[in-house]
Amino acid sequence: MTATNPPNGPLRKGWTTGACATAATVAAYTALLTGRFPDPVTITLPRGEEPSFALVRAELDETTATAAIVKDAGDDPDVTHGATIVATVTLAAPGTGVRFRAGAGVGTVTRAGLPLAVGEPAINPVPRRMMAAAVADLAARHRGTGDAVITIAVPGGEALAAKTWNPRLGIVGGLSILGTTGIVIPYSCSAWIHAIHRGIDVARAAGLDHLAGATGTTSEATVKRLYGLPDLALIDMGDFCGGMLKYLRRHPVGRVTIAGGFAKMAKLAAGHLDLHSSRSQLDPAFLAGLARDLGENADLARDLAAVAGGGEALVIARAAGVDIASPVAARARATALATLSGETRLDVVVVDRDGTVIAHAGA
Repeated sequence: MTATNPPNGPLRKGWTTGACATAATVAAYTALLTGRFPDPVTITLPRGEEPSFALVRAELDETTATAAIVKDAGDDPDVTHGATIVATVTLAAPGTGVRFRAGAGVGTVTRAGLPLAVGEPAINPVPRRMMAAAVADLAARHRGTGDAVITIAVPGGEALAAKTWNPRLGIVGGLSILGTTGIVIPYSCSAWIHAIHRGIDVARAAGLDHLAGATGTTSEATVKRLYGLPDLALIDMGDFCGGMLKYLRRHPVGRVTIAGGFAKMAKLAAGHLDLHSSRSQLDPAFLAGLARDLGENADLARDLAAVAGGGEALVIARAAGVDIASPVAARARATALATLSGETRLDVVVVDRDGTVIAHAGA
């Protein structure tokens, strides 16, 4: 995953895959009970909002109906923006309730630790509740039994899932149907943070006691090689160091390693838990203060106070024969320890652009 900066101006909200799946289910089940597809179809979200969705597909026979909606993620750079969410609803025997199936492009859970049992379609609990509640409401209004098999599909979903955490989480065959509110808040990165949490859950369920969160692919490859960690232990933390650490505080493991480039770790060292460029900046004055703490001369501190980026700071410090990366690693570790619980051991690895370890604190 790659974090991006939001465009200027007001941002438009969008809809989760769970909201779209619910709307398609409502349209299909309504058609089964009344003979007509509502278009647009309106649903009620968990917080009371009532969005409407246009159908792009509507098919009906005696016992099965299919409806489809194109997901609009608003101005969020969501990997599923523009994907078609398809719900096929089949009438089931009275008393069997609502059951869910994974259609093409929707994944199946193969590892413990997720909020769904192994073997279940990757349709998360809140979307399931939304769809089941909608079926019950429609059945009450139109004298249905409320018994149905709901199959959710996303054409092309398996290729899209390769751009998500699903393969690492053990969700095979496609995407997950997600969402707790039904609404996508642009650039909230809620899906990324959700993936961090699920990655920790799966790793803990697998009995792993040492996890590593990395800011990018270079630092991840370095820490994997350094400790011989399996892929399941690698948490794609990105810029969301705080999101990972706060979840680990509530769901601890024995050991955590944080790995990242010098500039990102310098932000963490300065006390920032969100490392994205739109929400925190490298502070040259902080680096100058570290140089003064090391007892270096005023010229180096002055030069560091004027740098434009982390790479320049490293070049200047190295030219002066000063190891500025080690105090950055130590301060970054202190920031992280203040967020973690005391039962978790922590080390911080700082790497350069080539993936070479240039500092290590708490090893």
